[in-house]
Amino acid sequence: MKRSDLKEGLRFARVMTARKVGNLFRSYSTYRSKSARLSGINQARPISLSIEPTTSCNLRCPECPSGLRAFSRNTGMLEPELLSDILEQVKKDLVYLNLYFQGEPMLNPHFFELVRIARNKGIFTNTSTNAHFLTEEKSESLVASGLDRLIISIDGTEQETYANYRVGGKLEKVLNGTRNLVKAKKRSGGKGPLMFFQFLVSRQNEHQIPDVRRLSKEIGVDGVLYKSMQIMDLSKPSEFLPKNPKYSRYNVNKDGSLSLRGRFEDECWRMWSGAVITWDGLVVPCCFDKDAEHRMGDLKKQSFEEIWNGENYRRFRKNLFNHRSKIEMCKNCSEGAKIWLAPT
Repeated sequence: MKRSDLKEGLRFARVMTARKVGNLFRSYSTYRSKSARLSGINQARPISLSIEPTTSCNLRCPECPSGLRAFSRNTGMLEPELLSDILEQVKKDLVYLNLYFQGEPMLNPHFFELVRIARNKGIFTNTSTNAHFLTEEKSESLVASGLDRLIISIDGTEQETYANYRVGGKLEKVLNGTRNLVKAKKRSGGKGPLMFFQFLVSRQNEHQIPDVRRLSKEIGVDGVLYKSMQIMDLSKPSEFLPKNPKYSRYNVNKDGSLSLRGRFEDECWRMWSGAVITWDGLVVPCCFDKDAEHRMGDLKKQSFEEIWNGENYRRFRKNLFNHRSKIEMCKNCSEGAKIWLAPT
């Protein structure tokens, strides 16, 4: 077992209760239950939630709706009062909160308060950042907030490679921000989030996989996570598609279009065990619903309980368990296709 895995396990143990353990088992048993699949009713409560701090972003990544400014939904910031109200409804069963969906979380001026709210309710917290705002002062605030886990996007070990996808970004800012946070953790006596570089593998950077490993050790982060590139337009190959097929989630078809590798089944554990909430309180089934097209309900108008087993959710679950391939966003979902990326 890696040292980082042990550290993370201990942090999860800190937030677990007998009730949360029971809910976890109930969630999995109902997920495998034929009756639950037929009714669409989920008698367990969510194990995890992703809640969006903001849709705003400072970068213009070409395969990201935030970067492309391509949303039809509104742009805005999550208010602490709304987060507190949502978590108060689910905190007895919720284990994991990802303070991220679209956008750059640290553009939300209340971000550290958002983390503290979740931490004080006994929930494991995670977020993802492009690390352009990790000044010395903000790094100190992040450590003090109690965040458990931080993912730092670093898709290249040289500026040219990095900026090929992270358009408008500066690798130097990412590295300096990461170093600021490492120093802040040391000053706190080891408190602060576990830190992981996330490397989105593309044609432009796949040769730098060994380099990002060395860089992670040099700076002192806890490890590197590798992620396969999602291509938004599957009608033709993308310039970002890796040459090495083991780093790609797609097959290139004879007509040049792309299709997901792996099995495609009428099930999805991520959808069943959790949900995604936009900055303004809309509940959607998963993180692939980037523009909130499948709206299960509105937490500014309804309780979470009303939404979780409401008519919209029941109908969506039944549709997924019967003919998931007809749900457009599921056609480009690596989770449901059982695709995992772990370069050697």
